[in-house]
Amino acid sequence: MRDIRIADTYNLVTTFVDDHVREGRENRVAIYYGETAVTYGEVYRWVNRAGNALASLGVEMENRVFLLLPDSPELVYLFFGAMKIGAVPIPMNTRLTPGDYRYMLNDSRAKVVAVPAAMVPLMEELKPSLPFVRHYVVVGDGPPGYLNLGELLAAASPELDPAPTSKDDVAHWLYSSGSTGAPKGVVHLHHDWLYCCELYARSILSIDENDVSISVSKLF
Repeated sequence: MRDIRIADTYNLVTTFVDDHVREGRENRVAIYYGETAVTYGEVYRWVNRAGNALASLGVEMENRVFLLLPDSPELVYLFFGAMKIGAVPIPMNTRLTPGDYRYMLNDSRAKVVAVPAAMVPLMEELKPSLPFVRHYVVVGDGPPGYLNLGELLAAASPELDPAPTSKDDVAHWLYSSGSTGAPKGVVHLHHDWLYCCELYARSILSIDENDVSISVSKLF
């Protein structure tokens, strides 16, 4: 088995976003989304903008960010952007009930929630029972009280240094299905991704930079 050594101070976004630019892959395609191809350089800059935008909303290290978004580049930018500033994103199933979302938003005490325009009516229904949410961000057009993601990203800087997280700090949560009770926020640490990719994706599946992976399962 390969011996994987990770520095005590480690932010996974350095490996999975920043290093692609640093190592000369800036113009290679990172994401295919419908007819759109997004390069590693574009991902890097959008992730930095997303991190800076969240920081401008008062999101700090260890604060949770609830991402109630379909699989999309915007989900990727906010997910990595949150982790880059040391915050904890929570990608969320978009097919649950209002009661599920109320429980998870209050259980996580998420400070920011991001939704597509189609889910704004649901958020309006839930708002009175969400005491911890400070900002609602919408992908697309939203009513007063919702911050437009495109405008937030456009106003943010494309430069951002990663937060000095520990390799053992929480990177993100994924909620369980709750088959034995209420859903649980399952904690994933910054070092987890590197171990998984090096010891399974690279060593067992032999995936390398020339492969294209189709995501059959949802990103949440």
